[in-house]
Amino acid sequence: MTGLDERFLTRNGLAARRLAVLLLNHEPDTRLPRVRDFAEELGVGNGTVQAALQLLEHAEAIETTARGHLGTFLVRSDRSILWRLSGLGTLLAAMPLPYSRRYEGLATGLRSAFEKAGAPFAITFMRGAGARTTALLDGKVDLVVLSRFAADRLVEEHPVELVADLGPATYVGAHGLLLRHGLDADMSGLRVAVDHASEDQRLLAERVFGDRADITWVEASYMQLGELFQHGGADATVWNLDEALDRLGPGVDVLPLGDEVTRDLALRNSSAALIGRTDGAKAMSAVREALDLAVITNCQTEVLNGERAPWY
Repeated sequence: MTGLDERFLTRNGLAARRLAVLLLNHEPDTRLPRVRDFAEELGVGNGTVQAALQLLEHAEAIETTARGHLGTFLVRSDRSILWRLSGLGTLLAAMPLPYSRRYEGLATGLRSAFEKAGAPFAITFMRGAGARTTALLDGKVDLVVLSRFAADRLVEEHPVELVADLGPATYVGAHGLLLRHGLDADMSGLRVAVDHASEDQRLLAERVFGDRADITWVEASYMQLGELFQHGGADATVWNLDEALDRLGPGVDVLPLGDEVTRDLALRNSSAALIGRTDGAKAMSAVREALDLAVITNCQTEVLNGERAPWY
């Protein structure tokens, strides 16, 4: 550990680490808050803030300049150094299994965006929104990727917050009603496949079929879907077509979803959302400000179009 690193363990150094988190949210050529404003936010004295700023300048994390009555401006910042000194560490995000090109593109985009932001980043893959949510609430991961629909429910029920909404068709391309050929969706006695590990699929299936007493629910995962339909184990379901189409053999019809409410649910299901815990508000603010969402969506589109190899 160098002498400078040891200085970041002093009282002034600890203030500098906390100040580094705040400075992650400031762009070059913008006026910084007054020293006393930083001091109030950090709960320290003005002198401590001034010493912390000097430490960050010596570490080449920032460069500032005083412009008289206009105040102090941030001339330059190195986000990778600020992030390292802040103590935020490597951010771990939990994503769905990368079984589709769309998810591979999303993982590629996230990694590229965090790399551009200077934030250490890693991805772990977990099947099921419930498993990813539990990992987030237990502090095992810092961020999770869910559909916007599942994310809205999570925000209502737990101390988490929306970090980013990436927009339609970033999570899945579309949902459809799958029906074995020759059957009618309104006929009695249908066996409907449902995956309780997937909050989105379960809610959509229940929205389409849930008010009917004449159906039988059949538990299934997307890995079993093709085999289930091919062997006559299910008659119908609502499914993410990114998953379904590659796994379905002949004899299965894909129909559009019905009424406006279902279409709205499917639209929100198609948008990828990034969620973090509210107890890490400062870190989440830094993440939100750092991420260039266009980098994520552009990378994903390039992977989908075969213009970029997946890299995550």
